[in-house]
Amino acid sequence: MNDILDVTGRVALVTGAGQGVGQQVAEHLAAHGATVIVNDYFLERAQAVAKAIGNAGGKAYAVQADVTDNVSVKAMIAQVRDLAGPVDVLVNNAGNLGAHPSPDGRKPFWEFGPEVWSGAVDVNLYGVINCTGAVIPDMIERKSGRLITIISDAGRVGESGLEVYSAAKAGAAGFMRAVARTMGRHQVTANCVAIAATLTTPIEARLNADPERLKKMMSHYVIRRPGKPTDVANMVLFLASGASDWITGQTYPVNGGFSFSM
Repeated sequence: MNDILDVTGRVALVTGAGQGVGQQVAEHLAAHGATVIVNDYFLERAQAVAKAIGNAGGKAYAVQADVTDNVSVKAMIAQVRDLAGPVDVLVNNAGNLGAHPSPDGRKPFWEFGPEVWSGAVDVNLYGVINCTGAVIPDMIERKSGRLITIISDAGRVGESGLEVYSAAKAGAAGFMRAVARTMGRHQVTANCVAIAATLTTPIEARLNADPERLKKMMSHYVIRRPGKPTDVANMVLFLASGASDWITGQTYPVNGGFSFSM
């Protein structure tokens, strides 16, 4: 029986994959046959993940690039072509408040200006635009490709205290819908995965240190547990595989029922 989630032979670039959700996505794709390009702002983190994938029997390369810098992104894509070939699957995962988040990033946005806001906007919106634009020409030429962007439920329903971040994630989702309309004729799909509270190492540490906060947070979730990186990676794998050939322009919430949508 054929494995409909098999991605053997595909080159998958995962941005911000040196830890957390991105690392799990990279490991998932490699375990199902993809050659994975592990990108991170910090090369040593990318190298550690690529090494772990290799030790597990997969194939991966580490590349450094700042996704907010279009020149850096284009250089990365050229490097990827030399290492493994054109990108078949792009996972725009790099996010949060940037590689060097401002300590003011979670304070009232109206007290600051672009010098703080750019931390969220540059990585979550311009980073997505830069990487997507860099891989599209090869996808058009080959008439095949998968574009997958990790957004947040903050971008779907809004999040108090994260207004600029919410706007950037919503912008990324709108961008991907527009790209889906443009790229469908080239057999390239574009979708988003919207995630809620997910147990990456730093989030898990904060929640474990404050059980009451965790209990209060989970009262808003129908499935009363935080997400796991594997929950997100499973959806990304589906969207990267042949099982999703006729799906594009969609946003899939992987959120334990934090919010519902039709």
